[in-house]
Amino acid sequence: MNQPPLVAHIIYALGTGGLENGLVNIINRTPPERYRHAIICLTKADNFANRITLPGVQVIELEKKPGHDFGVYLRLWRVLRHLRPAVVHTRNLASLEMQSVTLALPGVRRVQGEHGRDIHDLDGSNRKYNLLRKALRPLIHRYIAVSKDLQQWLRDTIHVPEQRLVQIYNGVDAEKFVPYSGGKPTGVPETFREEDTVVVGTVGRLAEVKNQSMLVEAIAELFSRSPHLRERVRLLLVGGGPLYGKLEQRIGQLGLTDIVCMTGDREDISALLQAMDIFVLPSLAEGISNTVLEAMATGLPVVATDVGGNPELVDDGINGHLVPVNDHMALARVLSDLVENESTRERMGEAGLERVRRTFNWDRAVDNYLSVYDALLGIQTQCETDNNVLGNE
Repeated sequence: MNQPPLVAHIIYALGTGGLENGLVNIINRTPPERYRHAIICLTKADNFANRITLPGVQVIELEKKPGHDFGVYLRLWRVLRHLRPAVVHTRNLASLEMQSVTLALPGVRRVQGEHGRDIHDLDGSNRKYNLLRKALRPLIHRYIAVSKDLQQWLRDTIHVPEQRLVQIYNGVDAEKFVPYSGGKPTGVPETFREEDTVVVGTVGRLAEVKNQSMLVEAIAELFSRSPHLRERVRLLLVGGGPLYGKLEQRIGQLGLTDIVCMTGDREDISALLQAMDIFVLPSLAEGISNTVLEAMATGLPVVATDVGGNPELVDDGINGHLVPVNDHMALARVLSDLVENESTRERMGEAGLERVRRTFNWDRAVDNYLSVYDALLGIQTQCETDNNVLGNE
């Protein structure tokens, strides 16, 4: 019996992150009779790989060395020759150049996903990076952008033809991320569960691009403006990463140690979101943030920086607020209003919940991804077959 086509996903590493979370959701929700999947990590995979529940998914580590490791191309070629994928799907710049290896694989279809940018290329204007993107552009059969902002950038800056460009929003697990009903949940310190407490929180890797330091500075400014709020406001920083120690030190310098909880990496993100009253995303750059979607699904008002795909999720004044990047004073002003007005928080949370339920659905997102693969491979779905039969009658 013929096996379903194999999609080989090439990523830099498989660890905690929005891109990786989206990939795992797509794999787990793929009907096994339609596609098989393999993940090829240029470097390593960690325990995040345990979240894959679809049987038979290979996770392969190429253990790329720092800098120019030309041997990784040969290792990748050997893996691809063994796997014989129908589709090779790379994501972001870190894996894009690996598509050159697929030229030796007859018939393979090539997909490039753009999920956001890193600290070295926040606005997508880096000349060296864009020359590489343009040089490899003729190889790519289809580009998938997770936001309209990235779609426009691919079209206007990288000059990707419209017919090769698709925009697909991420989804959110509406069964896992739900509003909390009744009291303050467990999983946080006792002082975060007192009745009158307002918990401001964020979720994300503690890295420069996520810019949690802006939120810490904003909380200090909030207390400077309104000292009485120190008795009520608590800050929950969820995530681990290279800036953990630096953030912890700054929190101490600002005298905020007693009101801040740094959780490190956690598995119970849904419960921690339920412990929050306000969600903040202070990033320097974003594609479409999974954590914003999860916060919206939890019924939280969202305050985010006005960058990337954030304005596509946060309608300023409706389900949250947008603030300028690195403007901790503006963030403090917005937080002051939300802390003092429970009715505003509830109204914005309800608006966000309605929006995420209406627009950001994982089943729809997965179907859109599989439809891209179907189109490239010339596979006609049953729905299309039925429509063609009806059209010919």
